[in-house]
Amino acid sequence: MIGVKRFASYLLIGAGAFLLFRGAQEYLESRWGQSAAGRQFETPEAPAVGEQGEPPSPPRDGETVAKLVIPRLETQLYVIEGDDTKDLRRGPGHLPGTAMPGGKGNCVIAGHRDTHFRVLKDIQKGDDIVLETRDGEFLYRVKSTQIVPPQNTEPIQPTHEAVLNLITCYPFYYVGNAPKRFIVKAELAGALEASLHAGGANTP
Repeated sequence: MIGVKRFASYLLIGAGAFLLFRGAQEYLESRWGQSAAGRQFETPEAPAVGEQGEPPSPPRDGETVAKLVIPRLETQLYVIEGDDTKDLRRGPGHLPGTAMPGGKGNCVIAGHRDTHFRVLKDIQKGDDIVLETRDGEFLYRVKSTQIVPPQNTEPIQPTHEAVLNLITCYPFYYVGNAPKRFIVKAELAGALEASLHAGGANTP
């Protein structure tokens, strides 16, 4: 009996150590990913313009496409193009095929609740969200938050209006695969600064 209890104690200690290691690994990967994404974003590069004045080509998978700032929460995050596992380890991911920041339509950005998007637990209606791209800086204002089942695809559907949907898992402190999704919906309030091909947003 003593041997069984000792084995169970070792098993619990091992499981705890493994969870601690995984948590530390995810945290360090998220910090390193953001550092690398920030360096890529801040490095000047020539605009990716096609031949004969064609619009810029879509961003490449894994490319840093924007800097996301939530002033009230003192948060700054770099957004990666793509939504697979390796992209979301580095930072919030822009869902391919959705509108780019500042453009007409639904811009969708997803992130992990236990790393980059943990901050969304404190977001409120009326908060400003600034998305800075190489095309300019665009101001969105939070209109609502909601909790939905993962089967609800409304937050990623195309829209006529310029909106932003931030998506993460919910509850924020759930152990394991969280059963729901937390949605932050914001509307474009205007362009703080924009280039000529940035989608025609107006200054608020």
